[in-house]
Amino acid sequence: MRIFPTGSFSGNSIVPSDNSKTRKHHMEISHPVRVRRTYVQTLVAPPEKVFPLLCPVRETEWASGWNPRQVITQSGYVEPGCIFVVPNVPQDSIWIVTQWDSKEFFVEFINVTPGITVGKIEIQLHQGEKEQTLAEVSYSYTALSQKGSEFVEQFTPGQYQVWMQEWESELNHFLQTGTKKENQTPH
Repeated sequence: MRIFPTGSFSGNSIVPSDNSKTRKHHMEISHPVRVRRTYVQTLVAPPEKVFPLLCPVRETEWASGWNPRQVITQSGYVEPGCIFVVPNVPQDSIWIVTQWDSKEFFVEFINVTPGITVGKIEIQLHQGEKEQTLAEVSYSYTALSQKGSEFVEQFTPGQYQVWMQEWESELNHFLQTGTKKENQTPH
């Protein structure tokens, strides 16, 4: 796979080579099949306590069914550039932390299920009333195939709301008790 177009660099521009004009493969260009859902959770602790839990390692403490197969990180926890692999159906998903800002309480992940979807997950924490956090959780998915299109079509507002409420309940249970709430639907 080429990362850069065929050609050579000349100053700040790329000079195409002769063979870039006659490509031997077919490039498919299509309109995106995409969906974005947002839900605001109300959590029973301040952002300073919630934010560290938005981590592939720490999430195992509170999220039922969450068990990444592999986490690649310098610190042992979430950080920019952290990569983790999550068992999924029909195949594993690869997650990359693209932004992590502990001062602004913002984290962004890119999630790739090869040949199916590319997702972007954005979580922005805001101070709520008293000792609460309002967590704005947005998931965007773009289909890469027919299977991906079917996934996007099934990612309905109602399904997303139920999922986010389960997540909110699990996280609040952990924040209140320090233990994982059992018998929930895996993330």
